[in-house]
Amino acid sequence: MLPSEIEILFVSHKYPPAVGGMEKQSFELINNVALYLKVHTIVYDNKESILTFFFHLNRRILSKISDNPRIKLIHFNDGLIAALASFHKGYGHLKRVVTLHGLDVVFPFPYFQRRIIPRFNVFDRIITVSQATAQAAQSRGIDASRILVIPNGVDPALPSTAVTPENGLDFIGTEYRNLSGNATPLPYFITLGRPVRRKGFSWLMEHVIPAVQGNFKLVMIGPFDHNPTPTERLLNLLPNKFYHLFTLFLGYPTDQQDMRKLLKAYPEQIQHLGKVSIAQLKQLLAGAQAFLMPNIQVPGDMEGFGLVCLEASAAGTIVVAAELEGITSAITHNHNGLLLASRDAHAWITQLQSILDHPDHYEKLGQKFKCNTSKEFSWDIMARNYGQTFVELCQTL
Repeated sequence: MLPSEIEILFVSHKYPPAVGGMEKQSFELINNVALYLKVHTIVYDNKESILTFFFHLNRRILSKISDNPRIKLIHFNDGLIAALASFHKGYGHLKRVVTLHGLDVVFPFPYFQRRIIPRFNVFDRIITVSQATAQAAQSRGIDASRILVIPNGVDPALPSTAVTPENGLDFIGTEYRNLSGNATPLPYFITLGRPVRRKGFSWLMEHVIPAVQGNFKLVMIGPFDHNPTPTERLLNLLPNKFYHLFTLFLGYPTDQQDMRKLLKAYPEQIQHLGKVSIAQLKQLLAGAQAFLMPNIQVPGDMEGFGLVCLEASAAGTIVVAAELEGITSAITHNHNGLLLASRDAHAWITQLQSILDHPDHYEKLGQKFKCNTSKEFSWDIMARNYGQTFVELCQTL
């Protein structure tokens, strides 16, 4: 048990109602730590501009700790807000902790790399979500003795319904007629995420899917613009160096242009559904042959953890992912998923073909992997690890 008398202040600009992996992690961290420790928050709620939130942050932190003098530690949710907080005044007597997720370490802006990242050493503990992020932080001058790896969690597995002709064919649009003339769901693989270059979606669509034999589909889910947007046209006018920096900072979907071309080239094999509801996503995961995460290396970017892999594994879907960066802290090969070399088209084609040819074997394997993921990853485990770290730091005051 953690001592409930210790009080923590969480400061986060990534929080619901905004939606995303970091928002999810921040929400679960705060609410699960609150089960064990007294928690206070300063979170961005979209009721003001983000610049206004940052501008008033130092003052609001001082006000919060003045009103709650038992606060002993402040946690900042990522490197961006930590960079700003490293210049704050007035609360240096408190313990300070930041969580780094990946891109907030490798973002390739020279001033940020040379001047800002070394300032993270003012924090008493730098928590990273994966070993890959820890190594990236250490290689940029962050004191290794301050770094601690605490992986993210995952929602507990919930009952879900596989896609059948009765509940899902109209939505997915994938079916064929068997020898008896009955409609049967077409086997499909699934991807999920924003179409940023590091996700490797266009690589998968071009170099792997067309070479796999059989009657199947690749079903893609996530935000997607089927037509060029004004922002996209504007960004395309920038020189390559500035285009890369701006799109990384904005998290802009840089893979969309190539993906549009490939969707037109392989309309029978690849379908992009865009955003779907949580209920529909659970149905799609339950019915998929495998969840694919074919990441590739992109300079100045990285996959900090690979939370979607855990979510798919917890749903019982077998995960096939690139053995790259933070993904390897979420997925262990042949334990809770299958890892393949990034950009190794032959390995990917062979593995997907095997899954299509031996569905019963991989369905059983997926259930085994699901059990392993559920035992080892949860938001509660993550929160207790954070809580223990907070307590140990506070006890050194």
